[in-house]
Amino acid sequence: MRTRRLLAVLILPALATAGCTGQWPGQDDDPGTTAGSPAVGSGGEVAWRPCPELLDELVGDIAPTGFIEQMTEQIAYECGTVAVPQDWSAPDAPETLEISLVRARSNDQRDRIGSLFVNPGGPGASGIESAVFLSFGPLVGGLPEEVTSQFDLVGFDPRGVGRSSPVECLTDAELDASFGAEPDPRSQTAFDAAVAETEAQAQACGAKYGDQLRHFSTRQTAHDLDALRAAAGDEQLSYLGFSYGTLLGAVYAQLYPERVRALVLDGAVDPQQDGIAATEEQAAGFERALDNFADWCAQSTDECPLRPDARTAVAAAIEAAGRTPVPGADGRAATDGWVFWAVVSTLYARDAWPALGAALEQLDGGDPSGVFQLADAYTQRATDGSYPNIFDANNAVNCADDDSDVSVAQVRDLQQDWRDQYPVFGAPLAMSLLGCAVWPADSDPYPTGSAEGAPPILVVGTLGDPATPYESTQRLADLLGTGTVLTFEGEGHTAYPGTDCVNDAVDAYLIDLTVPDAGTTCPAASSS
Repeated sequence: MRTRRLLAVLILPALATAGCTGQWPGQDDDPGTTAGSPAVGSGGEVAWRPCPELLDELVGDIAPTGFIEQMTEQIAYECGTVAVPQDWSAPDAPETLEISLVRARSNDQRDRIGSLFVNPGGPGASGIESAVFLSFGPLVGGLPEEVTSQFDLVGFDPRGVGRSSPVECLTDAELDASFGAEPDPRSQTAFDAAVAETEAQAQACGAKYGDQLRHFSTRQTAHDLDALRAAAGDEQLSYLGFSYGTLLGAVYAQLYPERVRALVLDGAVDPQQDGIAATEEQAAGFERALDNFADWCAQSTDECPLRPDARTAVAAAIEAAGRTPVPGADGRAATDGWVFWAVVSTLYARDAWPALGAALEQLDGGDPSGVFQLADAYTQRATDGSYPNIFDANNAVNCADDDSDVSVAQVRDLQQDWRDQYPVFGAPLAMSLLGCAVWPADSDPYPTGSAEGAPPILVVGTLGDPATPYESTQRLADLLGTGTVLTFEGEGHTAYPGTDCVNDAVDAYLIDLTVPDAGTTCPAASSS
């Protein structure tokens, strides 16, 4: 799709890889893996096989000497797959999909509780890769040792994602063109060209997959999750879902409330919002995050060169790149599209804010390398120009879930309306609705009821979250009926793992099922 929805995804690993957040530990911590040629489960259980070699696939190019060896000495990484029905409404049909998993188990495990399933969001992000990064420990943004010592950390790529029967429609060249394209095509000619390109790509995807596209839905994935829980040997589900992963967790709780042990839903998505309302709220969230970034710049002149008004400087940089793209060393030119995605990328993580100021200053001097580094962290574009299938899956899942029937004419109207209300992000996000407006497959919407019969569910919200704005936090808790809200007063997308206050509350819930008091708030500064 020419313009795509902003991911509701935990992207810390991508930013860390790009050198924007986090640092590798010197000689301690924990390792990870992904699924290469996993064993297929039989008799309802996962046939796990050791796969320590997969850690090299993920971090071999960036990890310090000795890191991988030390990690694999501390944690056992095992891979497997589970076959699931392509359509859970016809579970006995012969068509199946294979879901790939990884299990990270500490060699010093004690007082084992069970498996902790993780999903980083997207939709389209790899849970296998997320589990690997989360297993690295707190020095690089991973989970606290109190959690990894008592749970097997289990990551899975949802259906259509990564290593689990991936949906693949877009070429690397098409993705490059998409991210580099004008984010807000104002003229009717430019808008019509964007529609035509989006429609052609959607029709090609439909021709390739046909009715199977509707089976990449969140409802189907929630049923998969229950099959994975059973295959891993857990009577009840312990789950850590970030961003879009909160929607998956909420749908699971509605379908299988009695099988819930503990759900942490961090960065809430409101299941009752339609695509238009959710997209507009995200536009408002990114505008708020940009205001917060600008306020920080005004108070941090030694770290932010975007003076005197960072918001104006950001908008001006995007506009200037549209008029005169800056050529880069790898053959790409830093167009307004690439600059826009660099801005989006850095608003996901407070620690990345200094990198945005530096990148735009470099761009003004004719060097777009910082812009490309930030944009590539978001898009997960590799140095060889290749992409994972995260955006193919993002399109497929969003459109399988969405039954709002947005029209192209509505998109055009929203583009113009939102440009006035949300000057930087409104029009591009309106354009992101085009993908489902021309999608060639039927939808398979998820349920939006309560989780009656489920135990307390912890819903975590961050006041400055741009991708899943805080306003959805209480709404999701209320919808579930058993939700308790934990508020983090900081910036960036999602809160856990983070400050001592957040970690203590979430860890106590996961380990001991101790629910925070209603109204518990954690300050932005670390505190115990």
